[in-house]
Amino acid sequence: MIKTAVARRYAQALFELLDQSNIEATRGTLNGLGQAMKDSVSLRHVVASPAFGVEGKIAVLTELGGRFGCPPAGKAFIHQLVKKNRVGFLPEIAEAFAKLVDQSKGTQQVTVSSATPLPHVEQNRIKARLRETLKRDVDITFQTDASHLAGVQIHIGSTVVDSTVRGRLRAMQSLLTKE
Repeated sequence: MIKTAVARRYAQALFELLDQSNIEATRGTLNGLGQAMKDSVSLRHVVASPAFGVEGKIAVLTELGGRFGCPPAGKAFIHQLVKKNRVGFLPEIAEAFAKLVDQSKGTQQVTVSSATPLPHVEQNRIKARLRETLKRDVDITFQTDASHLAGVQIHIGSTVVDSTVRGRLRAMQSLLTKE
């Protein structure tokens, strides 16, 4: 809970500092750095270890941020995160920042997962239906997951709509084991 609140405060501060031209570049940088922190044990070690000095951590993160197209304000932000020992919150800050950007644009991030790739006609139909239901523009990411067997799973924020065979079997199992 505390980590999320801190991440929201930092994301809000960064969002208010940036002008419109740098918002998407910063979003991409934060998402890239956040994902790198999640994926790389070595990077987490460098960031968390007291064996590496502040300047070394800043150098590593700004170099990595530069590869993601980090604007100057983003580099100053990374510098402050390291100095305040909050760089471990980067994945959460990236998520909070992305939500702020989506709110300002009036869009909703949605992930649609299916067992096989959906045809473009079906993708467009799902996008139109979600836009109509949510009454806002949607940014949809389509994924495939063979373990679904059939059907579609839709993630809208923290809400999951699961109409997959696997999800229905799981629900049926849950019902049967309760009795």
